[in-house]
Amino acid sequence: MHTPPTDTPSLARSGVEALRRGDARAARETFERIVATGQADASACLGLAYACRSLKDNPASRAAVDKALALEPRNLRALILKADHLAEEGDARAASAFYLAAVKSAPPADQLPPELRNEVDRARVMCDRYAAQFEDFLKDRLVRSGFHDGRSSRRFTQSLDIVFGKKKIYFQDPRYYFFPELPQIQFYDRNDFPWLDKIEAATADIRAELVEVLKEDSAFRPYVQGDPRRPHSDEEGMLNNPAWSAFYLWKDGAVVPDHAARCPNTMKALAEAPLTQVKGRSPAVLFSLLRPGVRIPPHTGFVNTRLICHLPLIVPASCGLRVGNDTRALVEGKAWLFDDTMEHEAWNGSDRTRVILLFEIWRPELTEEERRLVSSMFEAIDDHIGEKSAWGI
Repeated sequence: MHTPPTDTPSLARSGVEALRRGDARAARETFERIVATGQADASACLGLAYACRSLKDNPASRAAVDKALALEPRNLRALILKADHLAEEGDARAASAFYLAAVKSAPPADQLPPELRNEVDRARVMCDRYAAQFEDFLKDRLVRSGFHDGRSSRRFTQSLDIVFGKKKIYFQDPRYYFFPELPQIQFYDRNDFPWLDKIEAATADIRAELVEVLKEDSAFRPYVQGDPRRPHSDEEGMLNNPAWSAFYLWKDGAVVPDHAARCPNTMKALAEAPLTQVKGRSPAVLFSLLRPGVRIPPHTGFVNTRLICHLPLIVPASCGLRVGNDTRALVEGKAWLFDDTMEHEAWNGSDRTRVILLFEIWRPELTEEERRLVSSMFEAIDDHIGEKSAWGI
């Protein structure tokens, strides 16, 4: 006698309806019939898991959710239900892994139905809870070993922030030239550059010269300028935008005579700085101006054979710089050096103009021979193509 085929879609709808009206037993029987046909998909297995869970049959619920995940490993509801089971069993490590998998697999919230959006939000809360518990446990053990947040190794503290997911890992990503085997350092230790003392000591004199230049608004030109002979992008609104402007004392490896003559104390203060020397390219020394409310978008520099130095001169509140995962507030007269081939951005959240002195130096790890060879290489490149390639700060 011929047995008519099972109407699986109809049974699935019946099972879902039974769950909605709270009849877990009927839902279980319905979904078990689908599973018995060998035609169950992930949603049918998940329906069975929910029904068994409502009936307090956790072993059957776990088996059903495992089958759902075997069929559809990134099913959000199955991942969260699996995590719930593990959490109830006291396996926090495994539970957090499944909650995290659900959070990472979820599309944007506006693409989820409200009920599932709430479930993903709950998974995210659980992830945060487990992360906080892990952080408290680990820091407690480290304190017993002598760790002190704020006094212990800055590098180790940063590594903890990465372990806890508070910071991302950033690497050098120069747009033009990469010199291998250089350390991945975002901000350098100020104490390793004693020649900065004289520059910081001259802050008042440098600022006085800047104030005179600022009286002539047209002296500053947009920092990002387009070249009609080169393709260019909008640079996120920065192209030819006077909101981020510069007044150069050195540009393309040469002193700008008229500008340098207006700032003799600034030029004198920089006399002992190990400025990069590449014919036709560097050093660059400039006053960098950022208008109120402006944010320089995240970007990376051109070459990793240099460091960028900032000496803040006019710094209203709410001004900052992020290099990689390290964010710092500017302090007038306090210089810092950083690797601009790591993603960085700057902002002026105030209602006043911010101005810094900006210049570039050789990376201290490069030998004299390596500096000479890098300089010679770029000079040869420019001679070959007949002009300097696009390069900037």
